[in-house]
Amino acid sequence: MKNLDQFLSQGEKFIPGNRVQLRLGLIALLLNRNVLIEDVPGMGKTTLVKYFARGTGLNFQRIQFTSDLLPSDILGVSIFQKESEKFIFKPGPIFGELILADELNRGTPKTQSALLQAMEEKHVTVDGITHPLPERFCLFATQNPRGQFGTYPLPESQLDRFLFKFFMGHLSKQEEMELLKSGPRLELLDKLAPSLTHEELGKCQQEIKKVTVSSMLLEYLAEILQVGRKIEDAYGLSPRAGLDLLEASKAWAYFEKRDYTIPDDIQAVFPYVAGHRMYSQHSLPAGVENHRAAQFIAQIPFVKEK
Repeated sequence: MKNLDQFLSQGEKFIPGNRVQLRLGLIALLLNRNVLIEDVPGMGKTTLVKYFARGTGLNFQRIQFTSDLLPSDILGVSIFQKESEKFIFKPGPIFGELILADELNRGTPKTQSALLQAMEEKHVTVDGITHPLPERFCLFATQNPRGQFGTYPLPESQLDRFLFKFFMGHLSKQEEMELLKSGPRLELLDKLAPSLTHEELGKCQQEIKKVTVSSMLLEYLAEILQVGRKIEDAYGLSPRAGLDLLEASKAWAYFEKRDYTIPDDIQAVFPYVAGHRMYSQHSLPAGVENHRAAQFIAQIPFVKEK
């Protein structure tokens, strides 16, 4: 746990003013889940993902999404080998441990859909043959705000596969001054040595699974899901979203150095787990989605059993 705190503190030197975003990203990394980061260019989205890659030493692959990118450019292709007279599968960049899908919404819907199986099932199928992905697999996708030139909206089925969606946000004046003094962070990242090993990541993942959830808290979570499906201006949360919310809450409790969850944990992660699923039809910025979800969860009281 001490190493996790050091990892987050070190991350703030590279991505100042984003403590929450660093924690959310690290939670997703520990849980082998996917993250969507939305903001205008130049806000540090790519730097954040590169920090996770350098700081953990995971096999990092970057996929730059453009309008002419094809599914085979991501998944790989089967090539006929004349010597053996057999088709040999050449894996694409999706076969990594930490994947950066940069500017995901610049890819066409057909290309975006190539990620669906990998994001959910942790394997891909090419020419009828299923290929497993690495045991530790996490996809971080970045996207520009909707409406910018050359972007395609992500389908709801894909949005539901992201554990978190958040934005980076602007720096404070003091943080801005420190950045201007020290200059770009990318060169410093190249010199960064890993501070979290595969073994430590796996150990933390197992410890998160041991965090307990009371029956009262499960009832509170079920009530949130039920109420959310009845409001008119939002999509109802899927059962998968409910499981994601539970898993993320346990991880948040772990980072708060507890082996049990409390309502505050659910309320802390809810805006980032639910905002993009509940309000995707409104084409809102990520920050507004998070804010609306926070307002919604604040209206659901936690009532202890008598």
